[in-house]
Amino acid sequence: MEENSSTVRRWEDMEIDVLVRIFKSFNIIELTAGISRVCSSWRLACCDPVLWRTLDLRMLQSHFIQIPSAPYVWVGEKSDQTFMRVLKIALGLSRGSVTVLMFHFNTYPNDSQLIYAAERCPRLKRLVLPAWNRITKVAICKAVNQWEELESLTMPTIANPPYIMEAIGANCKNFSQLKVMGPCNILFASSIVTFLPKLRVLSLRCVKLHKEALVHLLDSLEHLEVLNISHCLLVEAPPSPASVKVFRELDDSILEKASRLREFLTCQDNSCTLCARTIKDDGMLRWYKYEEGLWCTDEVSSFAL
Repeated sequence: MEENSSTVRRWEDMEIDVLVRIFKSFNIIELTAGISRVCSSWRLACCDPVLWRTLDLRMLQSHFIQIPSAPYVWVGEKSDQTFMRVLKIALGLSRGSVTVLMFHFNTYPNDSQLIYAAERCPRLKRLVLPAWNRITKVAICKAVNQWEELESLTMPTIANPPYIMEAIGANCKNFSQLKVMGPCNILFASSIVTFLPKLRVLSLRCVKLHKEALVHLLDSLEHLEVLNISHCLLVEAPPSPASVKVFRELDDSILEKASRLREFLTCQDNSCTLCARTIKDDGMLRWYKYEEGLWCTDEVSSFAL
């Protein structure tokens, strides 16, 4: 009587599409941990563009220390080395297919890391970079010059905003969505109006927002469809720091200007936790003090992570 022979299938013989579906459940650490070196089939699956449309680096946070002078954070060499190693492996496997690139609020990439990513993500459409303390003006503008297809940006506030707005306006013809995670004054608003006149979606949630800046945005951005000022600390530009006036309600003139928008999202509720935190942090939310992932939320669905 002959023994039944059975065929033993090897991992490397598994269909590529099955491997890709399995790998889709892996996070960035798992995808870059060495599975691409198992065999040629696994390598091929690891390079499938489906896995890399969105490069989510939010698991990678820096071990940082706040310091009193610019760039106001210090990041250790070990954090930089770990981040760069993962970034190199991920971008090597992606083969230029990344269209969405997300950094954590506490990652703090430097110039070389950002430029490395920019040169290898030529098709980028969305960038989530909520903190760039260690990135210089030259580096961010060089990166933007690589991203002609950029449509959406989540960014921090900066003291001198015209240069980044000008770079986006000059290079990114399809740019239409902006989220600013920091105070917005008349200078910032004027930069948006001047260089991004076709902006359609703007989120300024949980920030200190100057009333004159809000009015300028509503008056001047003719293509604006969606504006989110939920949980904002709405203030009047003071003649002196001691005379800041806080508005707890929107007046009729602002509501009338906003009535043309498809969506005008607001919340100034004394019982709202986020509103209370914005007031406590003076319009510059210290996200690291609060629940992990809270900074990723947004009332505008296209900005929520």
